[in-house]
Amino acid sequence: MTDQTGIRNLSILLVEPSDVQQKLIIKSLSQCGVSQVETTTTQAQALTILESYQPDLVISSMYLSDGTADSLLQKIRSAPRTEHQAFMLVSSERNKKYLEQLRQSGVLAILPKPFSAEAITRALKATLDIITEEEVELEHFDVTLLRVLVVDDSRFARKHIVRVLTGMGIPAPVEAEDGKQAIDYLNSQPFDLIVTDYNMPEMDGRELTEAVRSSNSYSHIPVLMVSSEANETHLANIAQAGVDAICDKPFEPATVKDLLFKIMS
Repeated sequence: MTDQTGIRNLSILLVEPSDVQQKLIIKSLSQCGVSQVETTTTQAQALTILESYQPDLVISSMYLSDGTADSLLQKIRSAPRTEHQAFMLVSSERNKKYLEQLRQSGVLAILPKPFSAEAITRALKATLDIITEEEVELEHFDVTLLRVLVVDDSRFARKHIVRVLTGMGIPAPVEAEDGKQAIDYLNSQPFDLIVTDYNMPEMDGRELTEAVRSSNSYSHIPVLMVSSEANETHLANIAQAGVDAICDKPFEPATVKDLLFKIMS
């Protein structure tokens, strides 16, 4: 299935209180070939729809009359039936604090208003990557044998990362809530790759990476850092800690496949 064919087959639930914005977003989706779009205006209506209908992607505005995209996503992630639902935000919001919580909850993409055709196409391709679950081919590794440790203090973020990895053929990654728990796992079992968040209590991603690199037992393990930090100095400091690659949040499958190929091959 080609990307374009796959995109045309996507089903979308659009949660947008503005009629004008609804029409603009539907027009953009139509230009990408997407025709299966159901619309609603409130959080309550969206949750009711999701009880009986699971679209490939939920696209939501930040502010709704009965909540926010964050509260909607938290409720979606908290229900077993919808916890893995692909979710995208379309918003003109620039407040980093508001956006950070959504990134931590495993949002697939955050698109500004207005967004470009390139941005929406990239987000739709990321949705396809999530739902088609295409196994990665690595030069020196059988991906189905990879032992991966995922470290993030957000349960929702861990679930999203684990879903992306298992969709690539990686079996049952081990989950740690912070760097200290990760060290306990590293001391008790072997791993081939560590995927870690940067911002965590107790021991953050940089401190975990430094601990890994200074160990005699597991200093060889590649580290993929996941960070929503845009500050170049911050990223430079992370790189100096000894990570093999840095991946932005949202954690996009295509980017992760590329990084895995580079650091594991």
